Amino acid sequence: MQTENGVVMIVDDVPENLALLCDALDEAGYIVSVATDGRSALQRLQHVAPDAILLDAMMPGWDGFETCERLKADSRWSDIPVLFMTGLTETEHVVRGFASGGIDYVTKPINPEEVIARVAAHVSTARRLEEARASKQRIEPIIHPTRAENLTQREAEVLNWLAKGKTNRDIAEILGMSPRTVNKHLEHIYVKLGVETRTAAASIARERLVPTPA
Repeated sequence: MQTENGVVMIVDDVPENLALLCDALDEAGYIVSVATDGRSALQRLQHVAPDAILLDAMMPGWDGFETCERLKADSRWSDIPVLFMTGLTETEHVVRGFASGGIDYVTKPINPEEVIARVAAHVSTARRLEEARASKQRIEPIIHPTRAENLTQREAEVLNWLAKGKTNRDIAEILGMSPRTVNKHLEHIYVKLGVETRTAAASIARERLVPTPA
């Protein structure tokens, strides 16, 4: 039996689509929340914030584009990845979907395997970004560049995360740079600290760290 992978909201007014997607997502280990129109979708969001939303582009009342614009306008839900489901593949409709806040789209008729793959990818990315943001909020850089061997601000940030056991790839993701750039910063840090390894640099950094309350 598969483990729970998160919560996915499906917003669609076609029962057949709902049944198909509910079965596929349930089989893949997701909890499913269902809404049949834009208004009820926003009402449901008051009670549960899903990890991703599958949103039909064409619905009575608010269409998918307006629904997406409304939910993205609320900071509580603006980071939830929205994937449009549509039979409209003309460029103007695709562009409108992204402009309204959508992150991806799947075309009808729905291919459940494709939907699951796309949902999994976007949920994983969203969670990594959230973890990175949470880490930056919990741990503030406390090695000041002007008091640490003339390190630049960026080098000080890299050194802080190095001292907390992060890999180059982790640091790159947290600070929004490439692993190659992280490596370049580390080369400069080693020279300025007079060390040759990341272990030695991390040791020096930890001696200067002051615990920050969570």
